[in-house]
Amino acid sequence: MLRLSKRTDYALIAMRHLALNADRGWASAREIAEAYNVPVELLAKVLQRLVRGELLASHQGINGGYELARPATAISVADVIAAIDGPLRMTACSEMDESCDQYARCNIRDPLWRIKDRIVEALSTCSIQEMATESLAPPAVPVAPAVLIHRTAAPPSGGSRER
Repeated sequence: MLRLSKRTDYALIAMRHLALNADRGWASAREIAEAYNVPVELLAKVLQRLVRGELLASHQGINGGYELARPATAISVADVIAAIDGPLRMTACSEMDESCDQYARCNIRDPLWRIKDRIVEALSTCSIQEMATESLAPPAVPVAPAVLIHRTAAPPSGGSRER
């Protein structure tokens, strides 16, 4: 199963937050952590990885914080994943590792690598800006027509209480 790590989840949350609030300048690790109920110590480590990956710029000092190092349209989800977890892998072996006993006979390695390439391509086409502009509102649910209730008896004294 392809699954993002918790660190990558936190990185994407932070990147989206910074994209949404780019007009405010930078934000501190504490501010982001508190906004999303994320452990501040872990988020600080994630943010430093994003700085090392040149996706964020950090500002030191008491009023310091983090901001996107380039426009949100120029940072992909694949960039964030690579900065936090390294290259995406689907198999235990890699293109360079021929030490597997099955390497010469493996009949699924190449197809799986092509699938991995498609996944990376899809993640590369989704920008942080795209994630930031998607609505968080739940999808519209059609409203069912009102149901009429016919009463056969009069309501108790004092009237009925509708909730």
